Amino acid sequence: MKNPGLHWRRALAGCLASFALSGSALAVSAQTVGPVRHWPDSIPGQEMPLYSTAPASATPEIWEQWNGMMIVRNVSSPTLTAVLPRPEKATGAAILIVPGGGLHLLVMDQEGWTIAQALADRGIAAFVLKYRVEPTPGDDNAFNTLIAQRFDPAAWIPGVPGYLNAELTNARTDAQAALRLIRAGAGQWKIDPHRVGMLGFSAGAITTVATAVADLQDARPDFIAPLYGVMLPVTAPSHPQPLFVALADDDPTFSKQGFGLVESWQKAGGSVELHWYEGGGHGFSLAKQGRTSDLWFEEFMAWMQARGFLKTVASEQARRK
Repeated sequence: MKNPGLHWRRALAGCLASFALSGSALAVSAQTVGPVRHWPDSIPGQEMPLYSTAPASATPEIWEQWNGMMIVRNVSSPTLTAVLPRPEKATGAAILIVPGGGLHLLVMDQEGWTIAQALADRGIAAFVLKYRVEPTPGDDNAFNTLIAQRFDPAAWIPGVPGYLNAELTNARTDAQAALRLIRAGAGQWKIDPHRVGMLGFSAGAITTVATAVADLQDARPDFIAPLYGVMLPVTAPSHPQPLFVALADDDPTFSKQGFGLVESWQKAGGSVELHWYEGGGHGFSLAKQGRTSDLWFEEFMAWMQARGFLKTVASEQARRK
């Protein structure tokens, strides 16, 4: 199997109805390796707490290598990890990365660190958000059963307009705090506080849209890019920020919802870049599958360039004078 992580996500999203929850089909071997407080050496990250006082937790934070992915669950102390570009490559743009995981876990490598490094290589200051998620049992079997139920689309796709369901409150609040922290450190990180966007995957995409529609002036992203997220209609901001959307037609979770998100943005006067790929499934991230969804990152970079988000800080300051 070339990419067991993708297989796991597709299986949970599209085939759970045919699985027996007590059977071997959902048996996943998890190797606990944490808590981990320092990222791998290949990720030049600077980890920062979002809040001065961490909320109390009844369950320990668990890091696991799970089906080819590094995940974390039972997050109660959210953090932000900065992955910065080399000074000679810096464009002044910044992106808050919001990993997915159904609001019960976070895929920290494929939808976090790997994405951050790719952005930093392109001159973009990247910030990986480890946000609060719903608690899960420490026992592997109980955890596997819970996640199987969670990734059944009928069980977890938000039904409240604007995606403001109760489970999303912590994730959205943490994303807002992260945006404030990034802008507060703009001078330190050599970024333009007016070019801070959000890039979210799956549940992270939902969090990204929810943060945008909340439209708080001190925690408003300048552009958003939800990947393989919910496509249901929303109440868009009065002045919608530029929106980049990517989804595969064979995504078993969200591809049959229509284009309500895009239409909501357009009706509010917002600009939209929509990439609807023939194939790629759910959770394609930067995996190379020989499908057109492999191109999303380059297309996202081209979109950012065309929108003017990749100018240097100095040139942007000169333009505003």
